[in-house]
Amino acid sequence: MTERTDLIPLIDNLADAEVFCLGDVMLDTFVYGQVERISPEAPIPVLRVTGETRMLGGAGNVVRNLAALGARTRFLSVIGDDAAGAEVKDLLAAEDRVDGELLTDPSRQTTIKTRFIAGTQQMMRADRETTQPAHDLQDRLATTAKTAAGAAKAVVLSDYGKGVLADATLAEVIQAAKDTGAVVIIDPKGTDYRRYKGAGILTPNLKELAAATDAPVSTDDEVIAAARGLVETLNLTAVLVTRSRDGMTLVPAKGEVTHLAAEAREVFDVSGAGDTVVATLAAAVAAGAPLTQAAALANLAAGIVVAKVGTAVAYADDLIAELHHQDLSAAEAKLHSTEQAVDRIAGWRRRGFSVGFTNGCFDLLHPGHVSLLRQARGQCDRLVVGLNSDSSVKRLKGEDRPVQGEAARAAVLASLSAVDAVVLFSEDTPLQLIEALTPDVLVKGADYRIEDVVGREVVEAAGGRVHLAELEPGHSTTATIARLAGQG
Repeated sequence: MTERTDLIPLIDNLADAEVFCLGDVMLDTFVYGQVERISPEAPIPVLRVTGETRMLGGAGNVVRNLAALGARTRFLSVIGDDAAGAEVKDLLAAEDRVDGELLTDPSRQTTIKTRFIAGTQQMMRADRETTQPAHDLQDRLATTAKTAAGAAKAVVLSDYGKGVLADATLAEVIQAAKDTGAVVIIDPKGTDYRRYKGAGILTPNLKELAAATDAPVSTDDEVIAAARGLVETLNLTAVLVTRSRDGMTLVPAKGEVTHLAAEAREVFDVSGAGDTVVATLAAAVAAGAPLTQAAALANLAAGIVVAKVGTAVAYADDLIAELHHQDLSAAEAKLHSTEQAVDRIAGWRRRGFSVGFTNGCFDLLHPGHVSLLRQARGQCDRLVVGLNSDSSVKRLKGEDRPVQGEAARAAVLASLSAVDAVVLFSEDTPLQLIEALTPDVLVKGADYRIEDVVGREVVEAAGGRVHLAELEPGHSTTATIARLAGQG
C-alpha cells in the first residue's frame, strides 16, 4: 500500500515528465445561470444566464491537466476550419510547457460541447461535432505521432470517438512507443477494445468496463475478473478502473490488485475527471513513479477536480495541499496561489456566498489593520486578502521594509477569523489579482476616494461594488517602526 507521504517527492518530480498526447480535442463551453421560473411556452425551466466560460476539452483537457502538473507535453490533434477551431488554437497557445500541433481538416466541424448549469446542477448538454474518421490526415497523423511517441516517456491516447484515432494510427503509435520503452495510457471509447491491443494501460470507468467485457461489475471480485480478462486478452500492462464513489481499482498483469478509496469529500461535477486521471497517471509514470504510486496520485487528483465545477484541473499545489491536509493548521489551509484562490472562490459562489477582497502590506499587524479586516468581512460572506510580497513591499516602502517576511505576514493574517484566504502578489498593485478573482466587493480604507481605488472599474464592470472602511485613528506601521527605533 502506498503511503501518502511517499507521494510528495513524486509531485516535485512531475516537472521532469515528458508526455506525448494524441486525441480528440474539443471546445468546452459552460453557460452558468439561475432557474427561477418555468417557461410559459413548454414545461421546461428557464435559465437566467449569468456567465459563460470556454476552455479546452476532450484531449485538450488532458493537456491542460498535464500543464497544471508541470509536465512538458507534446500535443497532436485535428480541428475544423472554423471559429471554434481558431479559439482552440488560441487556448492551446496560452498553455505553458505545451508544444501543440493542430492539423486542420476543412471537411470537419470542431467539436463543441456546451453545458448549461443552474447553480451547481447541470441541466443539459448540447454537442456540435463531426464523428467520422479524419481519413485524409491519418498518414500525417501517424507519421508525426510515431516520432513524438519515440521521444516521450509516456504516451496518452485520448479517444473520444471523434475520428482522430483511426485503428491503423492507433496500432502504429502503440508499436512506436513500445519500441522505445514509452508507456502507453489510453482513455478508451466504445465497446470493442481490440483496437487497443498491446497498449500499456487502459483507464475505463465502471460502465465502460461492463460494456467492453459484457461482464458483471457489481462487486470487487467482478471488477477484478473483468479487468483481468482485458489484461490477458489485449496483452496489457494494467487496467485502472475508475469506480466513482468506490474509488479506483488497479489490476496489473503482474503483482497484487490495489483498491484505492475515493478521495473526494464533496462532489459537484464529474466533467473531465477521466482526463485528470489519465493526465496524472501519465505524468507520474513519465516521472519514474511505480504504477501503484502513479495510480494513488491519479486518484487524489480525481478527488480534487470533482469538487470543482466544469472541466477543471488539479494543480501540483493542489495535490501537495491535499496530501498535507491532515497536518495543516486552519491558518495554513487559508494560504493559496492565485489559481487555487480562483477555484476556491468558484466553490464559495456555488454555495451562494458573496466574496470580498482587500489588500495591503500588513507589516506589523496593528489594531487599524484588524479594524479594516473586520469591516471588510462584514461586507461579504468570504474575504480574500491580497498580500504584497517582500519584493513588492520593498519597492513601495523602501529597502528597510518589510520588517516581517511574507511567510510570517501571511501566517498572521490567515490566523484571523475575519480572513478566509490569503494570496500573495508581487506587482506594485493588486490589479492583476483582482482581474483574476473578480470579487463582489472591493474594500479599501476611507483615506482613498472611490474613483482612485485600484481595480474599481474591474469590479464594477462585473456587477460588484467598492466599500470604503472607516479608519482606526492613531495606528501606523511606519510610526510604530519609528518609535521602536527611538525616533518618536
